[in-house]
Amino acid sequence: QVQLVESGGGLVQAGGSLGLSCAASGNISSIRSMGWYRQVPGKQRELVATITSGGNANVADFVKDRFTISRVDANMVYLAMNGLKPEDTAVYYCNADIIVSVPGIPYTTTVGRYWGQGTQVTVSS
Repeated sequence: QVQLVESGGGLVQAGGSLGLSCAASGNISSIRSMGWYRQVPGKQRELVATITSGGNANVADFVKDRFTISRVDANMVYLAMNGLKPEDTAVYYCNADIIVSVPGIPYTTTVGRYWGQGTQVTVSS
């Protein structure tokens, strides 16, 4: 069983800063990538930023000059959000592609995509 535990988020005024952390735990062999998506009601979930185990980051153009993603350790990432705008208001979801052992089958692994429960970020104007 794999869990993604998110922390951070909250309410901030426009122009302010927030940080989001995501920690993975459980039956983990290794993590291919971790990152953040966000979703507002009535819209599709969209990628914000991800980072691979090798440290390669993929950051959406609409936040590239304001958000930074980093790896705290092998199982934890941090998203620094600066210069927040009201349009950044959304539920932010941690996502990870994780290699896990297959129960009952020795020496066998599979890759699973996991999601956190989401954390609300609200930016007031």
